[in-house]
Amino acid sequence: MPLPHTRRSFDPLPRRPPSATEPVTVNVRTLPPDVVVPSHHHPWAQLAYPIRGAIRICAAGTAWIVPANRAVWIPPEIDHDVTVLGAVELRTLYISSAAAPLPLDACTVVDVSPLLRALCEAIAEGVGDTRHHLMMQLALEEMRIARPLSLGLPLPRDRRLKTLCDALMADPADGRGLAEWAEQVGASERTLARLFQSELDTSFGAWRQQLRLARAVDEISRGLPVAQVAATVGYASQAAFSAMFSRALGVPPSRFGGR
Repeated sequence: MPLPHTRRSFDPLPRRPPSATEPVTVNVRTLPPDVVVPSHHHPWAQLAYPIRGAIRICAAGTAWIVPANRAVWIPPEIDHDVTVLGAVELRTLYISSAAAPLPLDACTVVDVSPLLRALCEAIAEGVGDTRHHLMMQLALEEMRIARPLSLGLPLPRDRRLKTLCDALMADPADGRGLAEWAEQVGASERTLARLFQSELDTSFGAWRQQLRLARAVDEISRGLPVAQVAATVGYASQAAFSAMFSRALGVPPSRFGGR
């Protein structure tokens, strides 16, 4: 999903780093479109979620589109970059490694419950009293039980596979099969199929569907009509698109943008 990068950025550091006595801190940010934060890492974990708009996170060879009211979990010391997709109201929770409620070895996108959203706002405004500490503990428990969402898109290294994937990211509606792509990128169909499995641990068809899902999430979060999004990602039928979306994310696209 190539997007125009600009020189605009923001400071990714928390106002207060988390600590043993304050295991969760929160930053509140309002960001304009197309802000980019180059690759960096932190000694603490973080949970970043937009309450409006969407962000893209790239880390460990995978890209995640994170729409409103969903969050990406980033463990400590994981290099990652951030791209803002449209105007965004962003909340970032910083969590000490010792208190991490989710695995420390991989990024993942999770659902954000109404309770966790409310706790985030309260923690951002709170002070270090007993109530504040209880809210931090409850927020950690809400993160621990958050429902994971399959929004990651693995990215290739092989030049031929990268040519194919870049073209599909530019136009996810492209319906050419693997045999046609093989002729275009200078590799056999069997070689491309093997590369998808060895580099991306998936098939061509499954990768393309995941790309279409990620693009659809981005566009729906921008408020585009479902019929338009379905056509953009290569579905002639809005019903077929809605069925795919619902199977993947447990909710139809008409109800995904916000709750």
